[in-house]
Amino acid sequence: MTVRVRRVYDPPEPDDGVRVLVDRLWPRGVAKDAAHVDEWPKGLTPSTELRRWYHAGEGTYEEFAERYEAELADPEAAGLLDHVRELARWGDVTLLTASKSPAESHASVLLRLLDGS
Repeated sequence: MTVRVRRVYDPPEPDDGVRVLVDRLWPRGVAKDAAHVDEWPKGLTPSTELRRWYHAGEGTYEEFAERYEAELADPEAAGLLDHVRELARWGDVTLLTASKSPAESHASVLLRLLDGS
């Protein structure tokens, strides 16, 4: 089974499997029915404070990833991450993000954590 990251603005593909939106806010300009999102675990996303800190350019991606991983230790977030791990055990999972640079976003942190399990 595979886990991958795609932009939510890209059209769905047959091999996406379960499509999980990993952004706290719904992406601008995307109709809910067009996004084909199966799950939206908001508690798995970075906190508003961390998101604002990172987007303000106050730190590096490495610092952001470290802080986000610390947030994922919270019981709610850890449980949601385990749920996505379980989905990946049964089939393909696509993590969806509106980020312009998914490789330097929270989605890549999640991908790394899920690939390591």
